[in-house]
Amino acid sequence: MSPLTQALKQLGQPLLDELEAIYTDVHRHPELSMHEVRTAKIAADYVQALGYEVTREIGVTGVVAVLRNGAGPTVMLRADMDALPMQEKTGLPYASTVTSKDEDGATVGVAHSCGHDMHVTWLLGAARILAENRGAWSGTAMLVFQPGEETAQGAASMVRDWGEGRFPRPDIILGQHVMVGAAGTVNFRPGVALSAGDSLKIRLFGRGSHGSQPQTSIDPVIMAAATTLRLQTIVSREIAPSEPAVLTVGSLQAGTKENIIPDDATIKLNMRTFSDDTREYMLKAIRRICCAECDASGAERPPEFTTINSYPLTENDVQATRTLADAFHAEFGARATLAANPASASEDFSVFGRTWGVPYVFWFVGGTDPQLYAKAVQEKAVNRIPSNHSPMFAPVIHPTLETGLRAILAAASAWLCAPPVVARAG
Repeated sequence: MSPLTQALKQLGQPLLDELEAIYTDVHRHPELSMHEVRTAKIAADYVQALGYEVTREIGVTGVVAVLRNGAGPTVMLRADMDALPMQEKTGLPYASTVTSKDEDGATVGVAHSCGHDMHVTWLLGAARILAENRGAWSGTAMLVFQPGEETAQGAASMVRDWGEGRFPRPDIILGQHVMVGAAGTVNFRPGVALSAGDSLKIRLFGRGSHGSQPQTSIDPVIMAAATTLRLQTIVSREIAPSEPAVLTVGSLQAGTKENIIPDDATIKLNMRTFSDDTREYMLKAIRRICCAECDASGAERPPEFTTINSYPLTENDVQATRTLADAFHAEFGARATLAANPASASEDFSVFGRTWGVPYVFWFVGGTDPQLYAKAVQEKAVNRIPSNHSPMFAPVIHPTLETGLRAILAAASAWLCAPPVVARAG
């Protein structure tokens, strides 16, 4: 057990009660991406009261808190704050009933159905332990509360607003995410941990006409249907079976009435890849197929491509992951495991490390009731457990809260509590 997790044990239930109250409050009051005003204020006020140097409104609503504590490395700990535009259906006593306007002006439910409320709570708990136990560590702790992860805007927005010399340069960047898995466990992997994710909107242009006179039209519905089918062959026929990749057309919109051939159709798609080479190939293939189908239909305009969002690969530094693994095995024993494969989810966490050339590690904390999870494993029904982005997603507060807090403290300790390197005499 690290000095910082020992301090957590000493504070015990009163701290966990305080953090549970914060968690349920944030859960009840979710905010959409880049609008996390209330959540950011809670985080900023809390850490400022602990003695951190706090800078607000970095990248719109982001918060950066710095605690300097003598010589040593600078460790950046990151939590995302935003919620999703969806209605919560958990039935929990602290469930969200919030509604808001989305970017298109529609009224939507808002829910923390990805667990970012838990991430904020973990980081606030770590902030308190670090502030109240300065004799146990040395260096600089930099806490980052990030907006807009769900729209891939937040990390890039904060980086753009960072400014040269405004904050210490981190030596390591650490982050974690609650996922389906037995609460009380953590898992990690070196190298690629999360896929790259790209979402595109593709508008196909035809020529509208009456449904009874198709010969006078260039039918964008046919174009869109043929394009949708052909796009599926990128993964099935152009990518090697040994290379994981996913391409999903999640939206196809065209027309308003059954006897009107419309002027245009819109496809929205998402792709997930696990190498930069595959990503680049698939993006080019999408353009090739869309343009070719439009040419085949005699379209008078080429298709229009718009990037909805883009997430880079999350590729953990190998040496830093070894350091993290040692810390986790010392803290959790057999409950810290090596993930067999990368996850197909995507994150903008790696934007910080990729932009600055700083090593980073991202890992996962189980949030499922352990008995429920064990039963699901036995019955081969893990896929039936409500996962992140499900309206039924609800991590059990305990032991998820204390496990994530122990994990981030153990990880930070691996650098901040490490013995100093002493140079050997000639």
